[in-house]
Amino acid sequence: MDGRLRSAFETAFPDQEVTNVGSTGPSWNERNRTVEVEFTDGKTVYLKVALDGDGSRIARERAVIGYVGATDSVPVPKVLSSDPDGPVPYLVTEPVTGQPFLDSWTGANTEERATLARQVGRSLASLHDRWFDDHGHVVDGGADGLELRTGSWTDVLVDTIGKMRGLAPADRFDHHFDEVIAAVEENRELLDDAPAALLHGDPAKPNCFLDDGEVGLLDWEIAHVGDPARDLHRVRDQQIDSLRTDGPERLVTALYEGYRDRAGELPDGFEERRPVYEAVRHLGTSGFFERVVEYVDESPDELERWVQAEMDRRLAEL
Repeated sequence: MDGRLRSAFETAFPDQEVTNVGSTGPSWNERNRTVEVEFTDGKTVYLKVALDGDGSRIARERAVIGYVGATDSVPVPKVLSSDPDGPVPYLVTEPVTGQPFLDSWTGANTEERATLARQVGRSLASLHDRWFDDHGHVVDGGADGLELRTGSWTDVLVDTIGKMRGLAPADRFDHHFDEVIAAVEENRELLDDAPAALLHGDPAKPNCFLDDGEVGLLDWEIAHVGDPARDLHRVRDQQIDSLRTDGPERLVTALYEGYRDRAGELPDGFEERRPVYEAVRHLGTSGFFERVVEYVDESPDELERWVQAEMDRRLAEL
């Protein structure tokens, strides 16, 4: 256990002894580190630390977990200890019940995956059933409510793009961030009319778990209040579509059916604002090109040409 992890752990559990510290898997966010910690009595917790000393992400995650957990509509981990203001900001959570969503998905056939996709849609709709008067960034809060730094949805979305840019490991496609921000700004009238709901922000398979037929969510540090259509477009991209092609129509249909099961209909403006969110989402590929290329079976030059052409196509749709 390195010094920052040890400092956070000793603050949270001064009387506990550790027998093992394990990895929780790869992460593209180098500003955090999360580990699995096992005590001598056999109990296990998960410890997340903000390596850059910025406790705002820890404060946000603690607040949103408390807020969502108080309603029991979406399973979330239980926070055991947290200090966003300490020299090493940290969050400690219990292991969740149930099983990792990714494990269930990996061994499933198409119909089994359709069932899982439908469960994801229902869970996301349950999360979005929290309406706010304004869009904004979560800065604090808990079971009784969330404290927001409010702004227009356009401004909040531009802020999230800026945060993504700060995490991007290289500047090969840095100009894409400027181009997408300009396109978002040009669509301010369309975007600012969006409803305001609580969004998870990163509903990828590794951030999901299954608990008694419900899909729970982990890793709430980029949660914010914005257009629910963006969360739904993003979950399709992260869980069903592949890098270059749309996912199976059966799974897409199941995802949307699950959402309608709980919400009655897809988010207002779902299709109208789709081109904006598709351009924003492609930044997750172009901004992280050096990491994406490690996971695909094609030459970097070929992938680079496609990334540029695809961004040009998406921007042309706006």
